[in-house]
Amino acid sequence: MNKGLIEHFEKLTDPRVERTKRYPLIEIILLIIAGTVSGCDGWKSLKDFGEAKLDWLRKFLPYKDGIPVDDTLARVMRKIETKEFQACFMKWIQSVSEATLGDVVAIDGKTLRRSHNRRDGVTAIHMVSAWSSENGLVLGQEKTAKKSNEITAIPQLLDVLELKGCIVTIDAMGCQTAIAEKIIQKKADYILALKGNQGNLHVEVMDFFETALAADFKHVQHEYFEEHDAGHGRIEFRQCWAIKPCADSFLSFKKWPDLKSLIMIKSRREFKDGLTKNTEDTRFYIASIAPNAEKTLTAVRQHWGIENQLHWSLDMTFREDESRIRTEASPENFAIMRHIALNLIKNDTSRKASMKRKRFMAALEDDFRETIIRQVI
Repeated sequence: MNKGLIEHFEKLTDPRVERTKRYPLIEIILLIIAGTVSGCDGWKSLKDFGEAKLDWLRKFLPYKDGIPVDDTLARVMRKIETKEFQACFMKWIQSVSEATLGDVVAIDGKTLRRSHNRRDGVTAIHMVSAWSSENGLVLGQEKTAKKSNEITAIPQLLDVLELKGCIVTIDAMGCQTAIAEKIIQKKADYILALKGNQGNLHVEVMDFFETALAADFKHVQHEYFEEHDAGHGRIEFRQCWAIKPCADSFLSFKKWPDLKSLIMIKSRREFKDGLTKNTEDTRFYIASIAPNAEKTLTAVRQHWGIENQLHWSLDMTFREDESRIRTEASPENFAIMRHIALNLIKNDTSRKASMKRKRFMAALEDDFRETIIRQVI
């Protein structure tokens, strides 16, 4: 077989003792990737897929002893060292994509809701992921015990990402000076959302914009951009103001590395049915890019897209929130497998179809599945 898949996973340590290595680790990994692409969401369905598609799998690897039972698949995946497995994933990502100047890399967390184990007192896993808006790919992920631990998980994720020339966007949980400093060290820029967790800074920025807005920004140098779009029975208006901060006026600005702009974004949704209540929202941000309202609004919109393009896909297409895989390292490792499958399907341009439909077609058509899998072998 082509050396691609082997190159990415050949250094992965097999957690089994010699006498239990009847099925090569690389064969198990290929089975799980191909099965997950084809709609499998658990160990039993992966075993069934492997037995049904054994001849097809043998086009790539020997599978001399056939397909392992579901208990073997589960045992191997819960014992694989996650950090090492993630390193293989990152190696593959770097081989199929590269950082694009100005690419918006959105970092956000998602809880695997059914990964908890009450019997053993294990809480649900929270995964912090990095999403490339330009490439439409998951770039990496870091596990944390709960959402409040994102502050420690984000720097660890930033450490392993190639971010030079990118714009990193993070919600208010990640609005920390140490995180901003880490992004600057990676030769990237940041746009960070502000909320009450930054106390004085949030209040100062909010008060400044409210005063400036009341005076129609008279004598306040600023960048302004607005846009609107319609669809799904609603019209959405968005306005963005960006200004250069004055460190002499607000002492809290001085501690932020390379802080170059303060941003206010107002959005309004109007619904055509006359029944749904219209909504308005105002958000504030700080950024290391020079004031540029259009560029900032575009980046923030792309950050919001992580919910639809990644989190929604994982829940609705891969049924991640329903997964009962929860033992030892298996939830994190299977989450990585889902990310691999999601990236492979998103990278496929041979068919125009939704991700859900592509998984269904991959289950039915050996040729289409092979087209997708060929990206890693």
